[in-house]
Amino acid sequence: MDWKAELATTNANLDAVRAAHPDATKAFGGMHAGTMRPGALGMKEKELIALSIGIAKQCGDCIGFHVKAAIKAGATREEVVEAVGVCMMMGGGPSFMYGAKALEAFDQLSV
Repeated sequence: MDWKAELATTNANLDAVRAAHPDATKAFGGMHAGTMRPGALGMKEKELIALSIGIAKQCGDCIGFHVKAAIKAGATREEVVEAVGVCMMMGGGPSFMYGAKALEAFDQLSV
């Protein structure tokens, strides 16, 4: 998978939803901004948690966006690998498969 192309396509699709239902998407954006603001947990830790949930819920787009954000927040490949390991422990085989996608995304999006 080409993660950069995939995220570009997803962003275009999300733009269509934003245009169709601005109230809901603005509210979601506000929740995202408020939740991801650094606090007791830093941005990197929050992004690794979000990535882990994306893996567990088998959401490819979530994986791409949160890998990209985790990289921006300073996450290393080793930290993503450990987050994938926790996902595998908690979610078994499906988390293993989607965890592999997360590492592929990291490798593509970190260059």
